[in-house]
Amino acid sequence: MSVYSMTGYASAQTNTPDTSPDQTSRAVSSARLGLEIRSVNSRFLDLTFRLPEELRALEPLMREQLNAQLKRGKVEVRAFIESSANSVVAEPTARLMQRLNGVQDSILAWLPQAAPLSVADVIKLAANEQSSPQDWSTLLPPLLTSTLQELLAARQREGDRLASMLLQRIAQLRTLVTQAVPLVPQLVEQQRLRFLERWRDAMALSEGAVAPEAAQDRALSEATAFAIRIDVAEEVTRLNSHLDELERLIQKGGEIGKRLDFLIQELHREANTLGSKSAALELTHISVDMKVLIEQMREQVQNIE
Repeated sequence: MSVYSMTGYASAQTNTPDTSPDQTSRAVSSARLGLEIRSVNSRFLDLTFRLPEELRALEPLMREQLNAQLKRGKVEVRAFIESSANSVVAEPTARLMQRLNGVQDSILAWLPQAAPLSVADVIKLAANEQSSPQDWSTLLPPLLTSTLQELLAARQREGDRLASMLLQRIAQLRTLVTQAVPLVPQLVEQQRLRFLERWRDAMALSEGAVAPEAAQDRALSEATAFAIRIDVAEEVTRLNSHLDELERLIQKGGEIGKRLDFLIQELHREANTLGSKSAALELTHISVDMKVLIEQMREQVQNIE
């Protein structure tokens, strides 16, 4: 299963002939239905529709179709209808002219002060008569399906790029963990030798006032306590475990965004602990490099569905 990003864009259009029901009319126009879907990252699925009045009744159908395909993201759906009828001058029929003339005579008989019909009024009435309402319920669903498939393909391509980037960062983190492992025994041994050296200096200054065995035991106890404080074996184990789980989820795909986000938080926690236990500059640098990589991963994980 693929990894899907929540960021994507798709658009599609379809042209529909829209002819007058009056076969004698020369007013023929075409209607163009366009659809755009934009999506960005969001914690949940947030749908917004910008539809013309002719398509308002189809919003529940569109919402149901989107809910079935998308799980997360802030999604905006914009539809528009463009008709060439506005640029075509409708020619009134003789029948229409006769009706308008009769209606106008009746109105003027009752309202002598009423303004007579203008040429523009007649053309507008002719256009209204010749236009037939379009049944968009048969055209919109297949257009939405094709646009949605294009959006999913775009989100999948972006998701593949994000997955590739995350796998690269995981490999870099594994390298840093490998570099950190041998540093701890070296630090412990250095600290043990330092404690023993201080013990010898203390023995030389005390001139026998302190029992050698007691002083040596104290020095070794301090060295042991220090080794426990800087031991990062647990952190290294958890880091490797989180990296294994991240890699498994990415290869599995599907709806993994929230789980990835949680694991990234855990990775950051372990890297912080590793830095706080650092007793050497090299280990501090490793911890900082880890946190930089993890932060880069966090930014990209926010876009995964």
